[in-house]
Amino acid sequence: MPLPLILLGAGLASAYAGGALANNARKHSVVDNYPGESPLQVEPVNGCIVCCGIYGVFDHTGIWCDGEIIELHGSGLVKAVGQERFLHQRSGSQIFVACNELHQPLVSEGCDMRAIKQVFRYIDYDPISNNCHRFSLTCVSGIDQECISFYDFNHKLSRYFKQKIRWQPIIA
Repeated sequence: MPLPLILLGAGLASAYAGGALANNARKHSVVDNYPGESPLQVEPVNGCIVCCGIYGVFDHTGIWCDGEIIELHGSGLVKAVGQERFLHQRSGSQIFVACNELHQPLVSEGCDMRAIKQVFRYIDYDPISNNCHRFSLTCVSGIDQECISFYDFNHKLSRYFKQKIRWQPIIA
């Protein structure tokens, strides 16, 4: 009989330690709200960074311009698409915008113009080394730099804007 109690105690201690580690990691994260964690909706503005989920595993990013989203498609074509098309064949039903602590969209000067200049251009797409995150980050910073994942993207955005990122759903 004592063995089940010991195992139960060990399980509870393990769960507590795991939760404490997760909370500690969260405190040191560059993201305060990941997509879907906050219900506060935000109006997107030209040049802001947007994202949506892909099959609950990945995220897709682009740049908001005049009610459309400029994205690097998997075919390598940079194109401007509407909100429905941005979400088409992806698991997410919402679009999120990268914001500051006041829930204002993060925008860098010239981001929208850099994105617009790329429309109809073909880029040698690669899901690891030359993906939508790299495209979006290049539009934001004006500098082409490697960006292999959404995690990496958030770290580089946080460093660029010198603050934590808050992904808020857009006003539909």
